[in-house]
Amino acid sequence: MSLFEHEFTAAGSAGRPVGDTGRMLQMMTGYWVTQVVRTAAELHIADHLHGDGATSAEVAEAESLDPGSTFRFLRTCASLGLAGSADGKRFTSTSLLDTLRSDAPDSLRDLALWGGAESHWRPWGRLADAIRTGSPQAEAALGAPIFDWLAGAPGEAEVFTHAMTAMTRGLAHALADVIDLEGARVAVDVGGAGGNLVHTLMQRHPGLTGVVLDLPHVGAEADASAAGLGVMDRFTFVGGDFLDEVPSGDLLLLKFVLHDWDDDTCVRILRNCRDALEPGGRLLVMELLVDKVGTPGLEPLMDLNMMALSTGRERSLDEFGALFERAGLTLVTTTPSSSKVPVLTLRPV
Repeated sequence: MSLFEHEFTAAGSAGRPVGDTGRMLQMMTGYWVTQVVRTAAELHIADHLHGDGATSAEVAEAESLDPGSTFRFLRTCASLGLAGSADGKRFTSTSLLDTLRSDAPDSLRDLALWGGAESHWRPWGRLADAIRTGSPQAEAALGAPIFDWLAGAPGEAEVFTHAMTAMTRGLAHALADVIDLEGARVAVDVGGAGGNLVHTLMQRHPGLTGVVLDLPHVGAEADASAAGLGVMDRFTFVGGDFLDEVPSGDLLLLKFVLHDWDDDTCVRILRNCRDALEPGGRLLVMELLVDKVGTPGLEPLMDLNMMALSTGRERSLDEFGALFERAGLTLVTTTPSSSKVPVLTLRPV
């Protein structure tokens, strides 16, 4: 009897692996599930199965797919809780699959596309080399550093931008709940992509002017987002590079920016932000914080993601503190939010 046969037979009628061997098998095949989710997102399976559901033949016709392969894929989705089927022929959506609907208010579809994209899984396949060398593997896997590669792959760059917007969409309100805007007139979202965070703040505070600084190709999405939320009259997109210069404001926002970069580059970004602050202004840093060794959570896995893809890393509060000190900034407050991401408030020394 093979290892697979032994483990799944031992699971009994539930058909679930048990014990350490089963848990290890689940870990070993985890990337299979990642690609199922990515494929479901790419093929709009959640949209097709919403409502009355659909047969595999109907989905295949709608997406120009092979009918037999489509049935096998939907059968796998059903085994993962991504679909249901009363008769084994017609498939219906589940609440889990509904998170991938393109019209869902907090859709995860764009994140699913990015998480299973070529620019993610190819560098991850070289994780051992990242550990051996201490260097990111995007260039070895893709032919260029990750952001340079994205600049030459507009389709995947668009997926990345949409994914970052989707990530912020669910986070923006949790952060806005705890961000103190007293005295703030101009908020600059540094590397803010589609601007979801600053737009949320602008909606809540009609007197606030918002700016997003990011690479020029992101501008159309940021403007469209501002227009859709009714804040375009107070919003400006600035195409540029935060490694060179940051627009001035009395409230600067750095959300999920520093984790993309090595320590020296982080200090450069922070100094540019410090120089852009109006007198009395504040810089808000929003990042995951690595806790003590052995604490379960997303942070250590995200740290390996940074290791594989870029020169960045996830950091502890003490590690951030060392960067702030080098940049001439002091940490004033650490404010938890209802998410896993706190708001770190900094002022110039």
